[in-house]
Amino acid sequence: MINVLFDNRQEVMEITEDMEKSIEKAVEEVLEAENLKGDFEVSISFVTNEEIKELNRDYRNVDRETDVLSFPMDEEFDDVILLGDIVISTEKIIEQAKEFNHSLEREMIYLTVHSMLHLLGYDHLQESEKVEMREREKEIMKNLKIFK
Repeated sequence: MINVLFDNRQEVMEITEDMEKSIEKAVEEVLEAENLKGDFEVSISFVTNEEIKELNRDYRNVDRETDVLSFPMDEEFDDVILLGDIVISTEKIIEQAKEFNHSLEREMIYLTVHSMLHLLGYDHLQESEKVEMREREKEIMKNLKIFK
C-alpha cells in the first residue's frame, strides 16, 4: 500500500483530484517497477518557483529555480517505510510542458517519476547513472501509457 500526502502551497496551477490520482498511480508504478513490496508513504508538495528556489539554495547551495527536489528519508515508522518528500514547482510544470510540447499531466507525472527514482537512490551525476535513470524513467512512463 502507498500513502501519498499532498500539500498544495501555490495558486499558479489547479491541482485536481484526477491529477492526484494520476500521481498516486505513477508512484505505485515506480514501486512496482522496482519490485518493492510493503507499506510506503511519500509526501508531494506543489510550490512556486520562488519557494523551490529558496529550498534549492538552502538545501543544495544552488541559488536558482529547479523543477523538482527530492528529500529522501528511507525510514520506517509503524511498519510504514517513509520514502521522503517530493517538491514540484508548478510554474516549471507549465514552462517545461510548453517547451517540450507535452501536456501538463505528462510533465507533472514525469517529474514525479523522476523524483521517486531519486528517493529510491537513483541519480544522474555520472553519465552511466544518467543513462540508467533515463531508461528507468522511459520504461515507467511507457508502462503508464503517458507519452505526450
